[in-house]
Amino acid sequence: MALSPIDIHNKEFSNKFRGYDEDEVNEFLEQIMKDYENLLDENKELKNNLKQSNEQVTRFNTIEETLHKSIVTAQEAAEDVRRNSMKESKLIVKEAEKNADRIVNEALSRARKITMEIEDLKKQSKVFRNRFRMLIEAQLDLIQTDDWDILLEYQVDTENLETIAEEEA
Repeated sequence: MALSPIDIHNKEFSNKFRGYDEDEVNEFLEQIMKDYENLLDENKELKNNLKQSNEQVTRFNTIEETLHKSIVTAQEAAEDVRRNSMKESKLIVKEAEKNADRIVNEALSRARKITMEIEDLKKQSKVFRNRFRMLIEAQLDLIQTDDWDILLEYQVDTENLETIAEEEA
């Protein structure tokens, strides 16, 4: 059993002729020395353990700090990615809206142009139809005139033509 400071303090040596019993004192000092050596070894071991524990705590604190910084950096990166994605999606939507508006406007413009062309073709077909009708009616009028009957009834005086031809020659 290890000595306590009280044991050392309260230790009394027997008196002998020339003072304390030398063997008892030596034995007590031997015991103190062993206990003190044990305490020194234990103290040294504890200091080493404490040093190792402190180093580990420092390492763990460094790792924790690094992890914390990594998490913060990852969160910031994720936030940047989210913000950039939002900006990009807004740009894509705006671009799509512009393209949609352009396509709709082009389609409306083409539809108007085609409508105008259809109306123009309708007018042209009416004009053509009217002209064609007038031409056919004019031709019918020519066919229905009495001039045809007169031509069919016309008699050519061949004798008179022969004398006229001779006179001219």
